[in-house]
Amino acid sequence: MRKKFEDHLRKKNLANNTIRSYSTAVERYNSFYDSVNKANLLNFKDHCETHYKPSSANIHINALNHYLDFIGKGNLKLKLVRTQQKHYLENVISQEDYQYFKNKLRSNGQMKWYFTVWFLAATGARISEALQVKVEHLKAGYIDLRSKGGKIRRIYIPRKLADSALDWLGAQQIETGFIFLNRFGRQITREGVCKGLRKYAVLYGISPEVVYPHSFRHRFAKNFLDKYKDIALLADLMGHESIETTRIYLRMTAGEQYSIVNKVVTW
Repeated sequence: MRKKFEDHLRKKNLANNTIRSYSTAVERYNSFYDSVNKANLLNFKDHCETHYKPSSANIHINALNHYLDFIGKGNLKLKLVRTQQKHYLENVISQEDYQYFKNKLRSNGQMKWYFTVWFLAATGARISEALQVKVEHLKAGYIDLRSKGGKIRRIYIPRKLADSALDWLGAQQIETGFIFLNRFGRQITREGVCKGLRKYAVLYGISPEVVYPHSFRHRFAKNFLDKYKDIALLADLMGHESIETTRIYLRMTAGEQYSIVNKVVTW
């Protein structure tokens, strides 16, 4: 049944990570209940709301709604958990910490991680996208990737970054193929990147809460708007379906808000 459900999700052009998450969520439901009915579904939703963050709860609910379509019980679909919109960006690395982190990696000879961080912050790529980059893309200055729904997303690679990375790879006699590799010379995984970033964050005294792949994508967006205030262009560069998603980058981080409050509130 799992394989058939996953094939059903693939026909909807869902990403592989999403398919795995949805399939796991449905298996979790089936481990709790032996039948699909409204009472069981509502109980499971309540369980998710109690034990998970709203975003994680909604992943489980979306998974079940897809499953209900798959088994012909779409009339039992659940409503998503309502999430309170925050008026600030959370857990985004500051420009100062980004520069410090990148410089420490370079000065300590950790060039793979130096270029990983630089690439994420200079392109706005998702980690799954960054890991697809090859030497050939550095030479071209961009990579085209097929996203959900069959759309093509182009990620531009700044020339300074591309030339520096090509010099680094050339010194290792890497002239073709993927650029982000593990210690065995194979394409590194998302989990491998997260683990490595966290290790060096702790080593250099930066909060691991702000050192993760998506944090550098947020940094790209914030820096881009600081220098070039075109939110429509940023939405295209980020690969957002709606410009409304991009508007969050017009907001300050929680740290920036706190800093202003400390300066302004003197009474």
